[in-house]
Amino acid sequence: MKAKKKRLLGRPPSSEQKQPTSKTILQAASHLFLANGYQEVSVDDIARKCNVTKATVYYYYNSKAELFTETMVQIMYRIREQMQVMLLEEIPLRTRLFNVTKAHLKATVDIDLDGFMRETKSTLSTEQVKQMQEAEENMYNAIEKSFIDAIAIGEISEINPKFATQTYVSLLKVGNYRNADNEAIFPSIEETAEHIINFFWNGLFHKS
Repeated sequence: MKAKKKRLLGRPPSSEQKQPTSKTILQAASHLFLANGYQEVSVDDIARKCNVTKATVYYYYNSKAELFTETMVQIMYRIREQMQVMLLEEIPLRTRLFNVTKAHLKATVDIDLDGFMRETKSTLSTEQVKQMQEAEENMYNAIEKSFIDAIAIGEISEINPKFATQTYVSLLKVGNYRNADNEAIFPSIEETAEHIINFFWNGLFHKS
C-alpha cells in the first residue's frame, strides 16, 4: 500500500483551500495593518482574522516584518495599476492627472504610507525597507512617463520629468493631510483634487 505523503508543518490540506492561503493571509494582514498600524498587530491576530493557525502564517511568511513588507508592496502595486489605466486614456494630461488625483486620494485616505515607513524603519531589515521604497518609486513611474510623453508632443513645457513627478507626489501627500481633529484642508476629495491640480498645473506648466 502506498504511503500517504506527509503534509509540511503549518500547511493546510489542499481540500480546505478555497483561494491560495498566502492570499488569504495577505488580505487579513492588510486589513489589520491599515486599521491598527504595524506595532499593534501580532501574527496571532492575523492568524485569527483569516481562521488559520499561527504555524500556517509562518509557513508562508517568515516573520511579521516580511508579511508587512509584502502587504505594503502589494498595496502600492495595485495603486500603480489603477494609475496606469487612467494615464493611458486618450484625454488631455490635465484631465488624466485630475482623475488620478481623485482616485489616489480615495485609495489612500486611510493609508499613511510615510507614517508606516517611519513606524517600521527600526523594525524592518534594510532589504525590506528598500523593497518598500522601490515599490513606492515604481508606483509613480507611469506619471513620469506621462510627463515625458506630454513634453515630446508639446502638450506641456519642457521640464525635468522626475522633478515634475516628485512635485506632484508631494502635493498628493498634502491632499491626505489631517489635523488633530482628523479634518482635511478641504471638505471633499473632489475639491482637494481640483486645488492640487490647479496649483500644480499653473505653477509648473503655465505658459505666458
